[in-house]
Amino acid sequence: MAAGVTLNDVAKAAGVSIASASRAINGLDNVTEEVRERVLEAAGKLKYVPHGAARALAMSRTNTIGVILPDIYGEFFSEIIRGIDVAARASGLHILVSGSHGDVKEAVKAARAMAGRVDGLLVMAPYADADDLSGKLPFNLPLVMMGGVGGQADLPSLVVDNYSGALEAVRHLREQSCRRIAHIAGPESNLEAQDRLRGYLDGLKEADLSPQVLPGDFTDAAGYAAVQTLLAQEQMPDGLFAANDMMALGATLGLREAGVSIPDDIAIIGFDDIPVTRYASPPISTLRAGVFDIGRRSLELLSVLIERGSAEASTSAASLIVRPELVVRASSRRR
Repeated sequence: MAAGVTLNDVAKAAGVSIASASRAINGLDNVTEEVRERVLEAAGKLKYVPHGAARALAMSRTNTIGVILPDIYGEFFSEIIRGIDVAARASGLHILVSGSHGDVKEAVKAARAMAGRVDGLLVMAPYADADDLSGKLPFNLPLVMMGGVGGQADLPSLVVDNYSGALEAVRHLREQSCRRIAHIAGPESNLEAQDRLRGYLDGLKEADLSPQVLPGDFTDAAGYAAVQTLLAQEQMPDGLFAANDMMALGATLGLREAGVSIPDDIAIIGFDDIPVTRYASPPISTLRAGVFDIGRRSLELLSVLIERGSAEASTSAASLIVRPELVVRASSRRR
């Protein structure tokens, strides 16, 4: 907490009473949305954090952790939740999960709804800069950002180095003698997808190769659709980097249906290493981000903050960066 900043300072900056400021910061319902926004904005600018002892008197321990994810569908998020749940149970905690549907406002609403019901928050918001998001979340809760760009904010976070992983994926395809390497991108507004696209483009630049980027949305259907576009071309690529494993799976299915040999005609690599990739036909090469461990380690980090008993710890902890590991399987192994 910034030296000397009190709830009274926040109330004055927001132009409200101390009681209204307290209700807004503690996520209570009996305050208008307009007042809440003003109070949280003022608290963020002043770097205000409630005093731990005062908060402990007002709020009892629930032994429950709030988890806010951009989606809860698919193997990637199932693995994240599984990692969180395993670590939570080991610490005698339960989890409350909500999906934000990729909408920052929905993530903020979910966080505020959880205030008073949970002891801390795990938030994955790859569609928003963590600095913008954190200023709108309840200030009385310890917070850990997962994935996305949490490392850009002054918040504890566990983030994946998406850029270096994508760069390594392209270098691997080049080592397999691929020279026409296409990329199925993630959603344009997704910051992790942007980093993977940047790594792909720089990986091609290193060898003076031309890019071909196809739109995607991280679903298997998007991978399948992208392949239909490639099949309609006069010349197919000989390498394909999908921004996640689900799109790589959809692309693999589309290519096999068309009689394209993998990896002889086209080598394929994905990103994340969700469990199903090792059982695909052929098994899919990928960048292992340790999805389960991201969930587990994030929960463990949050547990430490909760035990310290002060949300102030959430404004000083350093980020943990996960370096993806190249996993080569039959979908790209030519030599």
